Amino acid sequence: MLLGLCGGICAGKSSIASYLVDEHRFKRIRLSRTAATPAVEKSASNASLPSAEPSPADANYTFATVDDLLDFVTLRWRERWVTTDIWDDKAVDTLLRRPFFLLVSVDAPVSVRWQRFKDRCAANKLTPPSLEEFVLRNDAHLFAPSTGLQALFGRAQLKLLNSTVSIASLHTAIKVLDLPNEARLRPSWDQYFMQLADLAAHRCNCMKRRVGCVIVREKRVISTGYNGTPRGMTNCNEGGCPRCNNAAKGGADLSTCLCLHAEENALLEAGRDRIGEKSILYCNTCPCLTCSVKITQVGISEVVYNQGYLVDTKTAEIFAESGVRLRQFSPPRNGLVDLSLNLPRDPIARAEEVSTESEDVRETLDNENFVRPIVSAKSMKA
Repeated sequence: MLLGLCGGICAGKSSIASYLVDEHRFKRIRLSRTAATPAVEKSASNASLPSAEPSPADANYTFATVDDLLDFVTLRWRERWVTTDIWDDKAVDTLLRRPFFLLVSVDAPVSVRWQRFKDRCAANKLTPPSLEEFVLRNDAHLFAPSTGLQALFGRAQLKLLNSTVSIASLHTAIKVLDLPNEARLRPSWDQYFMQLADLAAHRCNCMKRRVGCVIVREKRVISTGYNGTPRGMTNCNEGGCPRCNNAAKGGADLSTCLCLHAEENALLEAGRDRIGEKSILYCNTCPCLTCSVKITQVGISEVVYNQGYLVDTKTAEIFAESGVRLRQFSPPRNGLVDLSLNLPRDPIARAEEVSTESEDVRETLDNENFVRPIVSAKSMKA
C-alpha cells in the first residue's frame, strides 16, 4: 500500500504521515524536489524554513524520479509506504497506474494554516509573513497555471479537511477514519456490490428518492434495478407519478404511487428461477414492507442495505420468520471528510442523549464499517 498525501503548506499532511509511521508501521518514502522552494514556504525575509518533516531513516527510500520510486514500491507493495512528495500531475498520473496507490488530499482554512506557519516561524526564530502576504503566496502555490497544486486535490480519492486544534485531536480523527483500510484500494464484495447498487440508483427517475438494487448469487450479478415508473409510462421526473410530484410525506399514500421500487424491478428482471438459493440482494436503501414480502417469496437468502428507510418491526419479522438475513453495511468513507467532525463525541453528553431515546432504537455510533442486523422504524428518516 502506498499513500500519497498532497496539500498546501501547514495543511497537516506531514503530521498525518508521522502518525501512520508511528501507529501503523508505514515507512516514509521520498521524491527528490527539483523545483525551487515555493515562496509560501518562506519567512517574511524569504528565508527557507527547515522542513517540518523528519529525514528518512534510510537514504535508500529517497528517489530522483517518480518512476524510480514506483519501481521500488511495486516490488514491495505488500508493505506500507507513505509519501508527502506529490507535486504535479505527472507524478499522480504515474502513481495512479498501480492498484496499491491511494491519493489523499489534505487541506485546512487559510487562517488556520497561517497560524500554524507562524508557529513554525517562531520555533525557528524567523519573522512570519503577514496574513495578506501569506494569502498571496498561497494562491500562487495552489492556483498558478500548470504548476498549482489545487488541480491535484480534485483527483484525490479521499479529501481531508484538517481544521483540528491539536496534534492529539488530529490523531484521534485519523484513527476513527481508519485511513489504512485496504478496502479503500480494493473493495470488499459487500462494498463492490453496494457501489453497483449506488450506480444503478443514478438511473432512477423517481422524484422522491434515488434507490438502486443488485441481486447476486455466488458473487455474480444476476440483475439490477432502480426505482421509477413502469416501462412505457411517463417518467416520474417528467410528471408521470402524481403522488411523488405532490410532495407527499414519506410512507403516506403509498397505494397511489405508480413507481416500481428498485427491488421490484430487480426481482422482475431476474425471476425466481434465476435467483435460486443463496442469492443476496444489495440495496442502498432498506426495503419497504411490500418489497420485503416479494423478496421473501422469490427465495432471497440475505438482504444487505446501506441507508435505513421506514424499517418497521413487521418487516424485520417477515425476514426473520422466512429465514432471510437482514444486515446493514456502510463502506469506508471517501470523498470529503471534515476531520474536526470525525472526532468521537463526548461520552457523557452521548450517554445523556441516548438515554432519551426509546428502548427499541439502537444506534451504532463508534464504527464506520459497522454491520447492523435490524433497525427500528423510529430511527429511520422518512
